[in-house]
Amino acid sequence: MRCFVFALVMAAAGCSMAPWYYATQNEHVLSLGKGDLEAAGIAFITPSTVTGQEQEKQTVALAFADVMAAQRPGIKVVTLAETLSAVNRTGLVEAYRRMYEDYRDTALLPADVLRRLGASTGARYIGQLKLQGFSQNSKNRLGILGLRIIDTQLGDARLYFQIWDSRDGSIAWEGMQELRIAMDTTKESPVTLRELLERSAHDLIAKLP
Repeated sequence: MRCFVFALVMAAAGCSMAPWYYATQNEHVLSLGKGDLEAAGIAFITPSTVTGQEQEKQTVALAFADVMAAQRPGIKVVTLAETLSAVNRTGLVEAYRRMYEDYRDTALLPADVLRRLGASTGARYIGQLKLQGFSQNSKNRLGILGLRIIDTQLGDARLYFQIWDSRDGSIAWEGMQELRIAMDTTKESPVTLRELLERSAHDLIAKLP
């Protein structure tokens, strides 16, 4: 029996099944029209996150911008790093800091700062991301004689995305997705935040005009 279990473990070692995706999504088109992003570009600003995930701000912005650039190559995408460089170069640091702090309390981005951001980055539209939730977990699917053979690795994320029009300070588009990725595997490899973000970005960007 022990030989059978050992053989089973060795045969299964390193194997992973295709992941399952469970998503709930909704979006609202307010003023963004077809071709607007291609015509005017989008600049990403510092994302906001839930408490405990503050260190993931750059990860959120980088993953989303990378997916948008690949999925919609006709759009000029100004990454967070490029936006921050423009902010520093044009003396917008203090106004940008106040805008970010106020957004956490009011969910508003001041129209005057948006106009200056648009001018400094060369993009009319401003992308604001918020990581509203993220968790990782695992469940044992198959065990023999106390040995864990197959686990289900779980990852959950909730991502909110707004596009603001820097010309008039209005919200042009918004969308949200709650996503779970589940994968049966013999490896002790969790579902990563990057995997969740890339999938959510792909799905949300697919809904843009």
